[in-house]
Amino acid sequence: MLLQVENLNKSFGGVVAVHNCSFHIEAGSITALIGPNGAGKTTAFNLISGVLKADSGRVIFDGKEIQTLPPHRITRLGINRTFQISRNLQDMTVLENMIVASPVHGWGSLFKRAIQPHERAKAMELLDFVGLTRLADTQTRSLSYGQRKLLDFASVLMADPKLIMLDEPAGGVNPALLEDIMRYIKELNANGITFLIVEHNMDLVMNISDHVVVMAYGERLAEGSPDEVQNNAEVLEAYLGVV
Repeated sequence: MLLQVENLNKSFGGVVAVHNCSFHIEAGSITALIGPNGAGKTTAFNLISGVLKADSGRVIFDGKEIQTLPPHRITRLGINRTFQISRNLQDMTVLENMIVASPVHGWGSLFKRAIQPHERAKAMELLDFVGLTRLADTQTRSLSYGQRKLLDFASVLMADPKLIMLDEPAGGVNPALLEDIMRYIKELNANGITFLIVEHNMDLVMNISDHVVVMAYGERLAEGSPDEVQNNAEVLEAYLGVV
């Protein structure tokens, strides 16, 4: 078991966002975290990645408790993530954004006289993987929305993560790009990388996931295979509004 979430709780003032939420992720799997708007998915994501601190509960990654660690420490342990809104640095080039995303070298590399050959080689290999090689020297502000999504995806790979957390990877992308993203996820997963995906696009969820966790009202409502979740009466009522 690569990741265990145990009885996580998080409130904002009097609003309970996550309540006694527990689930786990097996190494080598693709797990989707779904639920209606306001279900607590993004908050749970932020608690796991260290963007937020839990009021109580535990997050155990690869045998280590990480719920009190800052995000950069969690990244170094092997978890990296994207965000719904791109965090590319717009005044830097695509290649420079890749180098900044490296947890070993990061910002320090940009103050050297030149990017080190091994850093450039790794970044260019990953840009080639997502089809952005020709844009390596382009300022990020010039990229299309879809290209920024791909840069976000490639950037998380600079840290050699064991677990990649994708926040709405299908959001706002066209069908052709969505097919590419799904192909990249499957290829990386076949090479041993585990995925946790928050997503509203049910076609992506049902076609790519090994396991699905459903949240509602801040709690885990159900979990199982895509087929099991699709036929769960509680899920249909809470998520789709039907019985």
